Amino acid sequence: MALTYSNMMALGTEAPDFALPDTVSGVTMTFADIAGRAGTVVMFVCNHCPYVKHVNPELVHIARDYAPRGIGFVAISSNDIEHYPEDAPEKMKAVALEVGYPFPYLYDESQGVARIYQAACTPDFYLFDAARRLVYRGRLDASTPGNGLPLNGQDLRAAIDAVISGSSVAARQDPSMGCNIKWRA
Repeated sequence: MALTYSNMMALGTEAPDFALPDTVSGVTMTFADIAGRAGTVVMFVCNHCPYVKHVNPELVHIARDYAPRGIGFVAISSNDIEHYPEDAPEKMKAVALEVGYPFPYLYDESQGVARIYQAACTPDFYLFDAARRLVYRGRLDASTPGNGLPLNGQDLRAAIDAVISGSSVAARQDPSMGCNIKWRA
């Protein structure tokens, strides 16, 4: 594992579209399919990363808290499965069911979606408003494996609350950190 930080895509960027298979349902989904009426959270995650494993419970809580309020959620894995077979689609499905993801878990086989989103690490979070403009990118909260800080989703929750209320999202946005995306050679 190489500790990596978010690239911090430019705020205001329009959400890049995608068409990726959901590993649970088998249905190909686009951004429009997962978009919420108030906003949309796109998360780059994977199965094996200890940082993702650490935040998984809060990802489920946040999605359950905010989906009824008009926020769409999607998780995407873009890792090279030849060298990281634990991130293969059938194993993604098993993890999604085990953890109880209340959102689609899509597989980016070409890694093209991760590249266009400038994703660098797992987990990596992007929040788009109702107009599909990027208003937040960065970390879930300050908690990481072993640092003893509470896992509460504070940073992402504050950004989502601002989007729902029509307020400005805080200008200070700390990058996410975790395992690097496993790019194919």
